[in-house]
Amino acid sequence: MELILWRHAEAAMAGPDGDDLARPLTGKGQRHAERMAQWLDARLPANSRVLVSPARRAQETAAHLPRKQRTVAALAPDAGVDALLLACRWPDHRGPVLVVGHQPTLGLAVNYLLACPESPVREWPLRKGAVAWLRLRQRAGQPQVMLHALVGPELLGA
Repeated sequence: MELILWRHAEAAMAGPDGDDLARPLTGKGQRHAERMAQWLDARLPANSRVLVSPARRAQETAAHLPRKQRTVAALAPDAGVDALLLACRWPDHRGPVLVVGHQPTLGLAVNYLLACPESPVREWPLRKGAVAWLRLRQRAGQPQVMLHALVGPELLGA
């Protein structure tokens, strides 16, 4: 299984009503999301599932990727690692799964899946708009998660 974790791009601050879920991407966030979507689209297998948080900033980030997408309430900003892994059907799903979501959940999931529980840093600090691509493989009969790629939008010229 491949699990691709894409943190939403830069978003505006919450408006006067304080509605965190309604925060839109900034102009810079739109540019970063577009560039990262191009990079992902060129590399994602055709059978990839795309799961997106219901937050507007995640929806706008994912909208740049020309793939069928599904909004999953369990990926909202306050979601935990267990909810993310359940939504992805980790580790049993056969194809790649792309999740467009939020920190700290994505960074906590990377730490958990790479088996770094003793690390003093409990979450990987994923930059806004960045992607962490993980692969599950069998090595000597044991499951092993590998970090396949870690890419930020600035590396793509965004």
